Amino acid sequence: MLEARAVLWKYKPKIVAVTGSVGKTTTKDTIYTVLSSAFFVRKSEKSFNSEIGVPLSILGVQNGGNNPVIWFKNIFEGLVLILFKNHYPMWLVLEVGADKPGDIEYIAKWLKPDIAVITRFAEIPAHVEYFESPKDVIEEKKKLVEYMQKDGFLILNFDDKQVFEIKEEYNRKTVTYGMEDGADIKGSNNLFLYEDKKVVGITFKANQNGTSIPVNIKGSLGVQHIYPALSAFAVGFSQGLNLVSMSQALSSDHKSQPGRMKLIDGINNSTIIDDSYNSSPLAVRWALRTVKEIETSGRKIAVLGDMMELGKYTSDEHKKIGNLTADVCDVLIAVGLRSKSTIEGAVESGMNEKNILHFEDSVLAGEYMKNFVKEGDVILVKGSRWAMRMERVVERIMEHPEKADELLVR
Repeated sequence: MLEARAVLWKYKPKIVAVTGSVGKTTTKDTIYTVLSSAFFVRKSEKSFNSEIGVPLSILGVQNGGNNPVIWFKNIFEGLVLILFKNHYPMWLVLEVGADKPGDIEYIAKWLKPDIAVITRFAEIPAHVEYFESPKDVIEEKKKLVEYMQKDGFLILNFDDKQVFEIKEEYNRKTVTYGMEDGADIKGSNNLFLYEDKKVVGITFKANQNGTSIPVNIKGSLGVQHIYPALSAFAVGFSQGLNLVSMSQALSSDHKSQPGRMKLIDGINNSTIIDDSYNSSPLAVRWALRTVKEIETSGRKIAVLGDMMELGKYTSDEHKKIGNLTADVCDVLIAVGLRSKSTIEGAVESGMNEKNILHFEDSVLAGEYMKNFVKEGDVILVKGSRWAMRMERVVERIMEHPEKADELLVR
């Protein structure tokens, strides 16, 4: 951390810090794409968002894990940055997360971002089991705003009222984004893109001060990608970039990360929506609502693994997801011990038990699905990252498994 602080003091890059309960990594990546069209920018890799990951991103080095050689190399490269003049980025786009109380405050005190972006708060956020209540999670994330530069910009999700209330709480220059009337950067007319009767992406319009620009995003689905795009436009707008150039950059240069509502060709001419990177109640609801709106000739199948770190809310939240799944999908394939509550919710809401399957782990679920998937099926795959490894399901039913290292979460 000391080296990272020294590097910030020496090079004085502008810092965009992103936090929230959902969508942080996608938002960070999208902001990077937009700012890169005009500036020399570095972003945190993957979801490096901790007291270790943020300094590593500032130094531009990899996580050494248990390898002392890599850590010594990191220390050496940090010293080189400090002692000698280097071509260092003008902007850093960093993700900041909170696994436990004090995490964000610890980072924000020395990071002091120029722009703070708040994505969305969740009623029951991930990691809530380590806090007294969901409200305490929100208070921790607001620490990023408390320690930002006094003349910096605050970028807020207008559609999330708890996020928008931050505008009144802190005296900062603010740009809002959202899908509702009143947002400074407003999204509208969002539709699916289809080719050969298969969904291939999304299209929407970005509106700002009477200017309306179409934006196309291929290979990914859902408002999970629209909101990050709008937040990126808000960041760019705060720095004087125009909507046309930002839209062009996003439509031509942006590549979504694996496991985040990413479209993958499945076996038997099926379509996989790979959302296996992680899971929380709000994120699952968003994903299911997207599936509900898709037109397809086949079945809609939800392959849902356990949602972790929900503490006392675990059973109820899984059951609520089961309720929604029954309304959206033809088939539920539940994976993991906690997902038995998802099954309870689905049955409670009228889903035929013949269309519900349960597996102990993702490997067993994926092996079964090899002979289960039919032409035209749309398959949503989602679950908590390290506990469930739901990408193993995707790997077993994707049309080109030889591309797994390129397309899947690793």
